[in-house]
Parts: sequence; C-alpha cells; structure tokens
Amino acid sequence: MALWRGSAYAGFLALAVGCVLLLEPQLPGSALRSLWSSLQLAPAPPGPGSPEGRLAAAWDALIVRPARRWRRVAVGVNACVDVVLSGVKLLEALGLSPGNGKDHTMLHSRNDLEEAFIHFMGKGVAAERFFSDKEAFHDIAQIASELPGAQHYVGGNAALIGQKFAANSDLKVLLCGPVGPKLHELLDDNVFVPPESLQEVDEFHLILEYQAGEEWGRLKAPHANRFIFSHDLSNGAMNMLEVFVSSLEEFQPDLVVLSGLHMMEGQSKELQRKRLLEVVTSISDIPTGIPVHLELASMTNRELMRSIVHQQVFPAVTSLGLNEQELLFLSQAASGPHSSLSSWNGVPDVALPSILGQTLPWRACQLEKALPLLPPEEAHARSPELPVSSKAQREGPVFSGLRVHGQDLDFHSVLQ
Repeated sequence: MALWRGSAYAGFLALAVGCVLLLEPQLPGSALRSLWSSLQLAPAPPGPGSPEGRLAAAWDALIVRPARRWRRVAVGVNACVDVVLSGVKLLEALGLSPGNGKDHTMLHSRNDLEEAFIHFMGKGVAAERFFSDKEAFHDIAQIASELPGAQHYVGGNAALIGQKFAANSDLKVLLCGPVGPKLHELLDDNVFVPPESLQEVDEFHLILEYQAGEEWGRLKAPHANRFIFSHDLSNGAMNMLEVFVSSLEEFQPDLVVLSGLHMMEGQSKELQRKRLLEVVTSISDIPTGIPVHLELASMTNRELMRSIVHQQVFPAVTSLGLNEQELLFLSQAASGPHSSLSSWNGVPDVALPSILGQTLPWRACQLEKALPLLPPEEAHARSPELPVSSKAQREGPVFSGLRVHGQDLDFHSVLQ
C-alpha cells in the first residue's frame, strides 16, 4: 500500500516537475537533483526515506521565502456576509420537497433553487449561482438568517483573504469592497476599510451546506460540499474597483490581491466587457515589482471566462488561484484537455494528479501563445479594442512569471 501511494505521489511530482521546467528552465542544479532523486520508487521504511518524506524533501528544495517580506497588502474587490446553514433545512423551511435535479446557470425562482441544489448535491460538487429576483432573494435570505443553526461569517474572497492576512499582526491590510454594518462588525480590527467602501446595507450570500451521506428523499450526497447563491449587484458590477485603485497610491502596498471577476456573471455582456477592460488598465498601472494575485471562483459563463483569459487579464497578473472545478471550467471555456467532462466525478481520486498535470501545462502553454506575449504593438494591431498595457510597453511579455495555484480537498499544488 505504501509503495502504491508512493508511486502515485511520485507520478504527480514528475508531472509537476515538468510544469516547473516548462515555466522556469533556469532552476538551480541542486534543486533539480533533489527533485529527480525523490522520484526513486524503491520500497522504503516510514520516516525521512519514505515516499512521503522524499516528496516533502523535494518540495523543500524548491520552496523558499520571498526575497523581501510583505508589510502592506491591498485586497479587493468582493466582500459580503456569508450566511452558512443546512441546505436541506432551508429548502424544507421554504416549503420545497425533493424532486428532479437540473442545473440552472441563473436562478429565477424557488423552484430553480430546488432543482439546482438537488443537481449538485447529488454529485457532491460545489457550485455558485446568481439569483435574479431581488425581492424573492431577500425573502429567502431573511428566512435563512432566522433559521436555528444559521451562522454569519465574513464572506467574499477578497474579505476572506484580507481577514486571513490580518491574523498576522506585522501586516497592514487594506480591504476595498462593499462593506455594510454586519460585515464591518465581523472584520478583524487590523483590516482597514476606506470610508468610500462603507455602505448602509450588507450584501448577503447564502451558503447551503450538506454532509457526506446526507439524505433528502431519494437523494444521497456522495460527498460533503456546499451550494452558494446570492443577489449581489454591488459585487456583481465591481463597484469598488475604482475605490480600490485610487487607494493603492496612498497605501503603497507590497502585494495586491484581486478577486471578484466571477461576480460579473449576472451582468450584461456590455458591462462585463467594459469592466474587464478597466480591470486590465488598473492592473497595468500598478508599479513594476508589486506582485498581483488573481483569485478565481465558481463560474458558469464560458464567454466571460474566455474574456478573462484573452483580454490580457491573465498575462497581467503574477499568480492565479483556482480549485479543481474552476480549473476544469477554464479548460472547457478555452477548449483544453478534458473539456468534454461535465464535472470531475466527486472527490478526486489518485488519477487527478495526472489530469492536473496535463491541464495545467496546457494552460501555461496556451497563455504563452496569447496576444500579450506578442510585441505590444503587434498585439494591439491584432485586437485594437484591447489596451496595450503600460506594463507590456515597459517590459514586453509579462506572462513569464505567472504562478498557477491549484487546490482541492485532497491535493494542493503551486506551479511557478
């Protein structure tokens, strides 16, 4: 059993090494020797010489502290209050009963909510959807907030990341997003919110959880997961983008973290296109040397994802965060490996590293062929509606430093 597990780990490491070599061919020889030595598959007793120990030693050879420590981190632009509760209990409180599951890219009614929840609970797959009816959503949110066991937490990737950074007392954290009274109360005191980000009403996201083996009628969840939905127009329009950008000059961050692009799914194509161009312009104006991390989230709009990939957003950032479902959707949107799959089949098994190993290098290769890696003038000539970023003008292609960060419940990898 230990040998089998070691082979799986070593195979995953081999694929990861290939990705690393593709993206960073000038690695020190000592790091490469340590990596290759870790791939020996001979049986080994538990301890430093075990497959797990060799894998850890190989990663230790590559993972080093940043050259300079971050002191000031700016995070934006999505923030909300998460209401976490049992999905089955909420649907029962709404008078709904288990029927047939069906995916909806957008929810318009309680019945749509029931069908979508059943669809994803039956697969044990996480998903997030926009609820189009404002009044209906507010009614559901009020019922959810009052249910026994419902809990309120800091929500939205930007706010969550900012909250995590704030646990380090040595860091100063700027958070720009739609922050209402409840969210402001929940945030750590070490998180600074500019006055322009404060609003009178919170944005609520409902997170319907279910446990592995939980049953509802004939439905049984194969794995624990959650279904998220909201009617969030502030985050959907990225209303705080300008506040975020204008705050950077005064705050002088060492690191910028951006998230919330997925919230634009409920907006018109025209607004999506306009805001993406503004995001690209804003990122490009961030001074050279300040890393920019982009955090993705669950999406259903393939056209929006394609726009994020091709409208100079990916090449303008330093690192990228996504989980296995988001990785598959990215591959589907850009016709990559395994794009014919509708979803990973529940919790990934040991085959997932090979899938990740195929998909992530493909994504890297595809990005290297994107417009921003052409000379700036040629890229602009091919697609004049896209701005030639100031960063591209200064430095030429900006993709070469991209880091892809993938995670799920079983595996966690960073390829740089």
